[in-house]
Formats: sequence, structure tokens, C-alpha cells
Amino acid sequence: MDLLAPRLGGGPYNVAVTAGRLGVPSAFLSRVSTDGFGEALLTRLRESRVDTSLVQRGPEPTTLAVVAFDERSSARYSFYTEGTADRLVADPGPLPGSTAALSLGTLGMVLEPGASVYETVLRRESGRGVLTALDPNIRADLIVDANSYRARFASWLPYVRLLKISLDDAEWLTGGGDVSAAAKSWLDAGVQAVVLTKGADGLSVITPAGELATAPTRPTRLVDTIGAGDTVQGALLAWLVRHRVTDLSALGEDDWLAALGYAARAAAITVSRSGAEPPTETELEHDH
Repeated sequence: MDLLAPRLGGGPYNVAVTAGRLGVPSAFLSRVSTDGFGEALLTRLRESRVDTSLVQRGPEPTTLAVVAFDERSSARYSFYTEGTADRLVADPGPLPGSTAALSLGTLGMVLEPGASVYETVLRRESGRGVLTALDPNIRADLIVDANSYRARFASWLPYVRLLKISLDDAEWLTGGGDVSAAAKSWLDAGVQAVVLTKGADGLSVITPAGELATAPTRPTRLVDTIGAGDTVQGALLAWLVRHRVTDLSALGEDDWLAALGYAARAAAITVSRSGAEPPTETELEHDH
């Protein structure tokens, strides 16, 4: 019979690991269990050069996701979230003054009471000029009221500068509507750039000037797609921080082609391996 193979991950966790492995100072903010899974999660963060000083600890269990794959190696998730540690994260107050970018998303923006805490952090850090990024990474089975979530998502947009979103998630948020029109409305709300990931069709960036650049998916041997979108987010932020970008509206087509290409290369390495295993800076350099 097939045995379960444990893997460490989670959306923002994978983003932090990606940025850390790509050589950009990275920190992780969450509440992590003191159970065996939690200890392993912390060890992997440290091994990936991620600062854990903002990590809170608690005796509550670790959130678990059971993943199954379809015929295209795409992942389907079942979650166990009741009373888990990450839901109980506390507001740490203002982040360190050196913080250049803040990335939020996935279950952290859905499950209370932690979701309201992260909302508070988003608004506060956006207000002081931090480059804020959101990947909603929709898990529809855990969203009790789709319309309420869509309204809440809209309330975040004035505080978000980079919205990284998959085509599937964009279609879910629009209820099957026109994604291009939705992207325009998100930009009108305050977002400076929408990066749309389209699986095998690559990724594009949409700005107030229109669709500015598209990068193709890098050819690779596909093992599974776990962590591909998170790798894109982490690599994009690593590129932006390394190039000291604070205002996305200042980027031109060539800049976006370089940033998207960098993220596509990183994601291609991740999907060639089992589980969310983003590349290191050295691996990415050798792959170029």
C-alpha cells in the first residue's frame, strides 16, 4: 500500500524558506507548536537561513494538510486546523525597522483569530511604507462564506502593493467572471502590480499600464506542484528586495521580465522535487 510521506510546509512558511535560501534576509512570523512537527518546522527555517526571532510557541497541535495528486501531479488538500497553534498568533507590534517587504496569505488570512491579527499587521506595515505582498492561495473548503471572504479580500487591497495570484484563484474570486476586468479593479483599489501564475502557461504581470510582461514556464521534469506558487512569491520578493525596489510602479518591462524569469527558474526547480523544496541561491545560479 502507499505510505504517507511527511513534508514540512505551508504558504507563508514556504515563501520565507524560499527567500532565505535565495540569500535574502528573511524572517517568519507565526505561532508554532512545541510538538515534534513544530520542532522540525523551526529546524528547517534555521537551516534555510530564516530568522525565527518573531516565532511564537505554544502547546497546541500543528496544522496538518493531507495532500493527494491528480493525473497532472496537481495537489488536492484536506486540512486539520481545529485548535492549532498558528491560529493563535498574537500581534507582535511594529515589525523591525529594517523590514523591507511583508508577505501574507493562505490560511493565515482565513482562520480566526489569527486572520484578524495578520490584517492588523498588514495595515500597520503598509502605512509605514513596507512593500506589502499578498498571495490569497484560496483553500475553498475552509472558506465558510465565499461572499464574505471576497468582501474581506477587497478590504485588504488598499494596503497591498503586490498581488500574486493563480489563475484558478482569480477565477474563484470573480465567481467565474472576467479575470482581466477583476485585475483592473484590484489595481484601481491600490495594488501596484498583479502577478498572475498560469501553471504550464507561465506567469504574467499586469499593471495600470496593462499586461507589461510574460515569462514562460521553464522546461523541467515535473514531480509535483506543491510549493510552486510559494516559490514564485518568495523569489519575486527576493529579487525586489535585492534590487531595493520599494515602488513597483517604477519598474519597466525589462525589470519585470528579469523578475518573472528569476521566479520561473526557481519554481521550475521546486516542481522537479517532491514536496515544497525551493532551490538555494547556488542551485539557481548553476541552473541559469
